[in-house]
Amino acid sequence: MKGYQQGDVLLKLVAGLPQGVKAVSATAGRYILAEGEATGHAHAVLACPAVKMYERGGTLYLQVTEETEVVHEEHHKQTVAPGVYEIGRVVEVDPFENAIRAVAD
Repeated sequence: MKGYQQGDVLLKLVAGLPQGVKAVSATAGRYILAEGEATGHAHAVLACPAVKMYERGGTLYLQVTEETEVVHEEHHKQTVAPGVYEIGRVVEVDPFENAIRAVAD
């Protein structure tokens, strides 16, 4: 698997955008990949012509045509190469409760 991780956010490289995606508008000049539950901080990419975000069925996709950076107030910047990425979250497995939970950043 090729991709990137910044905190609890995963960017998984995929072959292309799936059918039926809808464009997502930038908010305050950036695309929000995930927001922190406790701090309000966000994993984000600055909106520019080289970056577009899409959504399908609750899953976000990031299309990057030039190197760009994922930023967050509490993490180092993550440089992302051109490609199409499915945005996901890191999960933790609790075998004692037979549960899978998203990791909170």
